[in-house]
Amino acid sequence: MRRSANIHFLGAAGTVTGSKYLVELPGKTILVDCGMFQGVKKLRQLNWQQLPFDVSRIDFVLLTHGHMDHTGFLPRLVKMGYNGPIRGTAPTLDIAEIILRDSAKIQEEDAGRANEKGFTKHDPAVPLYDTDDVDRTLPLFEDQQDGKWIAIDNNISVRFQYNGHILGATFIEIEAHGKRFVFSGDVGRILDPLLKAPQKPQKADVLLIESTYGDRFHPVEDVEVKLQRIVQQTAAKGGTLIIPSFAVERTQLLMYLLWQLDRSNKLPSSLPVIMDSPMGASVLELFHKHAQWHTLSPQECTEMCRRIRLVQSFKETWDIIDDPQPKIIIAGSGMVTGGRVLTYLQQYIGRPETTVMLAGYQAEGTRGRQLLEGAGELKFYGKYYPARARVEYLQGLSGHADQRELLDWAGDITEAPEKVYIVHGEPQASDILRVKLNDLFGWKAEIPELYDIKELNL
Repeated sequence: MRRSANIHFLGAAGTVTGSKYLVELPGKTILVDCGMFQGVKKLRQLNWQQLPFDVSRIDFVLLTHGHMDHTGFLPRLVKMGYNGPIRGTAPTLDIAEIILRDSAKIQEEDAGRANEKGFTKHDPAVPLYDTDDVDRTLPLFEDQQDGKWIAIDNNISVRFQYNGHILGATFIEIEAHGKRFVFSGDVGRILDPLLKAPQKPQKADVLLIESTYGDRFHPVEDVEVKLQRIVQQTAAKGGTLIIPSFAVERTQLLMYLLWQLDRSNKLPSSLPVIMDSPMGASVLELFHKHAQWHTLSPQECTEMCRRIRLVQSFKETWDIIDDPQPKIIIAGSGMVTGGRVLTYLQQYIGRPETTVMLAGYQAEGTRGRQLLEGAGELKFYGKYYPARARVEYLQGLSGHADQRELLDWAGDITEAPEKVYIVHGEPQASDILRVKLNDLFGWKAEIPELYDIKELNL
């Protein structure tokens, strides 16, 4: 009897956000990742659409890692009627809980602010989901061990494999009816100050590979030297260095680098280093809890935290803003899409002595991308603010594999996959990786479009 499987590309197809892949197998339906769309308005609006399938048909959800664009849609999925297991590694589920609670709170606050100030076309503005929806989602979490096959039934097994990138991140292998499906998630760096190198898949009949940096190589630069220069130049002008940062792993990496500069006496001892990210502080606690997932010793974690001032309240945020002395502020969010960093930019972005240092990928349509491309003003909180601050880009901090590292990650697959799908990338990045996979390995890869359905023989 002929058996077949379908893969529905419900996100991260032609874009770097909203990862969702529905796999229909004989007897089981699996959703791999459940991310929120971010960036330009046309993508964000997709979050409000009904998914093109009955979510109650999904047997379980598998998560590659905890980032918003891979987990942020979960409460909305539950709101749509899903009530099955949500499985990932223990750090992934811990991070997802932090991110989802923060996301719900921000959405509630943004909706309330929009209604109060009247800068909304909706009457009233409502959040995509709220804290009650998150509370209904978390009991569905089931943590999974990495590196071991987990039997789902007689014909289907799943394995989570260490992937670098952030704490708890994995790629996912599904062995079904003799075929192996590999979902790359986000592949990490080979050399990362905080994380081990990713594991590599050995076999893939069907491969979904991310392409965030599929068209480029990370620059060979001494990150500490460049960071030291930016800090010193900003302090010399009497300015404030604002670093919009992803709360998960990037914030901790920045803390680590600044701590290393301080240990080497390359950071002015009187210069305050402030982390104003409740979510970042919560993730920092996970570095203590899940020590086996990173390379820092408990002592190094403790010493690093001593040099950084963690903000405890919103009142403290305003005390910091009112203090005229030079300082370094690390605050979320990394693409300047929301969070505490907007409060600081509201006060500082119009000052020429301010430096804004971007420290990671800036998706199309985000304020971070606008700053990177030289925008003269930014709009947030319903107003336009002139952007007179100097903007720096510290590329070497990316947690994503570049083209060379992606090819290395895939290079241990000895037999050509039957199907290769390039996902999680902007069109140019995906297409250049497609050409490279063909030139180097002879693999014929496809770039799916959003809502494509691919049928596969089993």
